[in-house]
Amino acid sequence: MRKSRKSVVAAAATLAVGGLLLSGCAGGSGGGGEEQLTFMFRGSDAEKAAYTAAIEQFEKDNDVDVKIIMTTADEYSTKLKAAITGKQVPDVFYIDPGSVQAYVKTGIIKDITEYVEGDEDLDLDNVWQYGVDSYRFDGELMGQGAIYAMPKDVGPFSFGYNRTMFEKAGIPLPSPDEPYTWDQFVDVAKQLTQDTNGDGTLDQWGTGLNVQWNLQPFVWSNGGDWLNEDRTEVTVDSPEFAEALQWFADLSTVEGVTPSTTDAQTLDTYQRWMQGQIGFFPVGPWDVPVYETLDFDWDLIPYPVGATGETATWTGTLGIAVSESTKDPDMAAKLAIYLSTDPTAQQSLVDAGVQIPNLIDMADEWVASSTLPPDNKQEFLDIVQDYGRALPANTTYSPEWYDELFKNIQPVLDGEQTAADYLKEVQPRMQEMLDKANADAGIG
Repeated sequence: MRKSRKSVVAAAATLAVGGLLLSGCAGGSGGGGEEQLTFMFRGSDAEKAAYTAAIEQFEKDNDVDVKIIMTTADEYSTKLKAAITGKQVPDVFYIDPGSVQAYVKTGIIKDITEYVEGDEDLDLDNVWQYGVDSYRFDGELMGQGAIYAMPKDVGPFSFGYNRTMFEKAGIPLPSPDEPYTWDQFVDVAKQLTQDTNGDGTLDQWGTGLNVQWNLQPFVWSNGGDWLNEDRTEVTVDSPEFAEALQWFADLSTVEGVTPSTTDAQTLDTYQRWMQGQIGFFPVGPWDVPVYETLDFDWDLIPYPVGATGETATWTGTLGIAVSESTKDPDMAAKLAIYLSTDPTAQQSLVDAGVQIPNLIDMADEWVASSTLPPDNKQEFLDIVQDYGRALPANTTYSPEWYDELFKNIQPVLDGEQTAADYLKEVQPRMQEMLDKANADAGIG
């Protein structure tokens, strides 16, 4: 799963496709067949090792060679688009939900519904519905209709806290089940914001959240949203949305429970969390291998709740798609389904600590038996199964309308403009971009 705090490099189709293909490495020597598939993905060394082992087994079982093409997260989008431009599309490759509509319209990815539904070994009810539905598209709306990819993973974006910091401050630990209200959260965050060495300068803060990745839980929990139900109207100018954004900004400018802009420039909040200076911070499954080595104890809790009284957050995902131009769609679809749902392949990825199981019947055992932190792994599963949502941009033809919200939001975060005024100003621009995206998709 992509590191959420890292932005993906913009696509540049001028890269030489030959360089892309030369960057690949053989998937293993297990298959002796003449046929070859290419599988392109992004990830860590741990993911590479897990996929290599899984693919070696697939090669043996199917008498096929699979060439692995691996990139970093930052390089992936650029190199995939270069391969598409050069008509060297990998047979099987990662795709994000936000690209599905465009890739369907341009004939890049294949409808694999018949392969998924025709696989006698696959129980689709045993795969997280959110993961499968993220790659369904009926020609008008995402989330329903034909299947264009199988989920590589589901990535619940949970909320973590520094348990060691709480214990040192003598503050009761938060409940793993009952979320704080916004007022309760601010109260605790103020208690955690301290000058611990007595030099007159704060060196510990309650929280430090990135607006682009953490505004969603608070907006949704307060009854606001980015779009109406049929995704034709931008609704960010609602009172519920404005209240949530203003509360988010006030954490810094009014409550003083986050590092200042100057503090953040010296050391960003992610690094401050890693160094034990931040009380509350988001956590995804992809963070667990790194966070395992932290010098403090941490765990998961639900996000604080707004007016609805219901916690909310988003669930990320990557998919495994099949190229429309593959010479062997049967085998390519079989590989995509295998990497997504084969229990042994899944166990390799789970053991690598990079994701939660795609298979529901593996999840309870994972919660009970995994020795990696956090203790409250159930929170990850609750997000996926009960209340996680797709990021708004993942349900539309292009993300430009969504990105527009964050381009000029800094004056709100600095206390120089009210949230309500800014949202009233930005909504028409977002609406114009959404209308264009829907028109490009042939909707409306």
